[in-house]
Amino acid sequence: MPASLSFSVAAPGGPRTARVVHERRGAGRPLVLLHGIGHHWQAWEPVLDILAVDRDVIAVDLPGFGASDALPDGIPYDLDGVVPVLDALFEALGVKRPDVAGNSLGGLIALELGRLGLVRSVTALSPARFWTEAERRYAFSVLAAMRAGARALPPPMVAWLARGAAGRAALTGAIYARPARRSPDAVVAETRAMREAVGFGATLAAGSSGLFTHDIPDVPVTIAWGSRDRVLPRRQGVRAKRVIPGARLVRLPGCGHVPMNDDPALVARVILDGSR
Repeated sequence: MPASLSFSVAAPGGPRTARVVHERRGAGRPLVLLHGIGHHWQAWEPVLDILAVDRDVIAVDLPGFGASDALPDGIPYDLDGVVPVLDALFEALGVKRPDVAGNSLGGLIALELGRLGLVRSVTALSPARFWTEAERRYAFSVLAAMRAGARALPPPMVAWLARGAAGRAALTGAIYARPARRSPDAVVAETRAMREAVGFGATLAAGSSGLFTHDIPDVPVTIAWGSRDRVLPRRQGVRAKRVIPGARLVRLPGCGHVPMNDDPALVARVILDGSR
C-alpha cells in the first residue's frame, strides 16, 4: 500500500512541510522512480515487481501530482523548486544518492539530479527539454488536450470508455503504443490523476522555455526512447546524446511515450542495466 511521508523543506519565508505519497517494494540498493506530467506513481506499476526482485524500489507521486500535496507556497514548479524537495525527500526516506529513473518530466528531473550529483545513476525515458520549439509546442498541445479531455469527461463516461479497447485508445493512445494492454481500472485512475493534478498548469508553464544543455560526466546516464513515441519524437534522443556524450542511448522498439506498460520486461532490464 502507498505510504504518505511529511518532511521539512526550505521555502521563502522559512521552512515548510511537504507531503509526498510513494509506493515502496523490495530490498537492495535504493531505486527511485519519477513519473511524467499529469501522471502518478502507478505509471510504474507494470515494472515495479520486476525491479523489486533486486532493488528497494520507491515510486513517487511528484509534488502536485497523484496523491501528493501541492508544493508549499513560494516553491515554484521548476527544476530549482522541485529538485531540492526531492533531495529532502531522499533524506526523509533514508536513501542517500539513490539510483533514479524517470519518464518525460521525471526523466528531466532525474537528469538534473544527476547533474547536481544527488544520485548514483540516471535512467531517463523520453526526457523533456531536448526538443525544438515546434516540437515543444506540439508536445504541449497533446498534453493540454489530454488534460482538457480528462477535465471535461464525466467520470461515468471515462469508466464506460475504459471498458473497451477503443475507448482506452481514445483516452491514452497518445502516450501508449499499446493502450489496449492497460487495464480499465488503470486508465480510469490515470485519467483522474490528469484531471486532478494541481501542479499541471504551473509545471507546463515552467517548461515553456529553456533546454537541458548540461553534460553529466560523473554519473552513469542511460537515455532510452520509444520507437513509437507520439509526444516526444525519438530523434530527440540523438540530441540528448550530443548534450551528454557519455550517456548510453537505447532504443525501445514498439514503445510509446510512457514505455513501462508497452514492454515492461524491456524497460525493467534497461533500468537495471543502467544502475548496476
